[in-house]
Amino acid sequence: MIGKDPLDLNGQIAFVTGAGQGAGRAIALALAHHNAGGIAVNDFVSERAQAVADEILALGIPAVAAQADVGDHASVQAAMHFAEKALGPITLLVNNAGNAGPSATMQLSPLFWESAPEDWDRFFHTNLKGVMNCCHIALPGMVKQGKGRIVTIVSDSGRVGEARLAAYSAAKAGANGFMRSIAKEAGRYGITANAISLSTLEPQLSEDELAAFYANDRVKSQLSRYTLRRFGQGEDVAGMTLFLCSDAAAWITGQTYPVNGGFSFAQ
Repeated sequence: MIGKDPLDLNGQIAFVTGAGQGAGRAIALALAHHNAGGIAVNDFVSERAQAVADEILALGIPAVAAQADVGDHASVQAAMHFAEKALGPITLLVNNAGNAGPSATMQLSPLFWESAPEDWDRFFHTNLKGVMNCCHIALPGMVKQGKGRIVTIVSDSGRVGEARLAAYSAAKAGANGFMRSIAKEAGRYGITANAISLSTLEPQLSEDELAAFYANDRVKSQLSRYTLRRFGQGEDVAGMTLFLCSDAAAWITGQTYPVNGGFSFAQ
């Protein structure tokens, strides 16, 4: 039909993790703008989740804040059950929560052999275990509905490797492989599972802080590695996520899509 939105989500209910800011917020808003029937905005910080849920409600789309630490199975289970009771069955799951965990910031680690085993857990807690927890809880409902889309945000650190980020790279690579396994297990039930591999997104800073950030020689050197000569924005991630959640991607599963400004190329 002429004029039909090929990315129309047809009223499906979405659960987006780490959606209280940055790329997660952009993803949640993109889904809302394309006829999602409701959005559960997950974040470790309840105030951030509620702020984004309020933005979605202002668009006329049902939304709830679903606070949870995705690395805690019981916490995710409670959040998803709350979301389904408020909005309906979840058939869109976006695993966006990541980095170094709910209360830490990303930074380069020591060389792997100089790191302590207890330092690895914070990367696996959110980036791998969090993805597994969310899928473990969401999948039975998707199987019952006979449809579902799972999109997991991974990283070029996991796809091509990155020095001084060995544990993080391993966790993201694990999440990527996990998506392929889920794609094979769940495909017969009308469920797709794909991954988006990111590189650096522009940090959320004030105008003055951002100017200082880009004036740093190390940042300039890093930026020169990007073919498009810029870091990513949340909206760059949201577009591919929306596509993979829509019927336009109905015959795509088990794939990893680099969305990285040309930092690295897929083989």
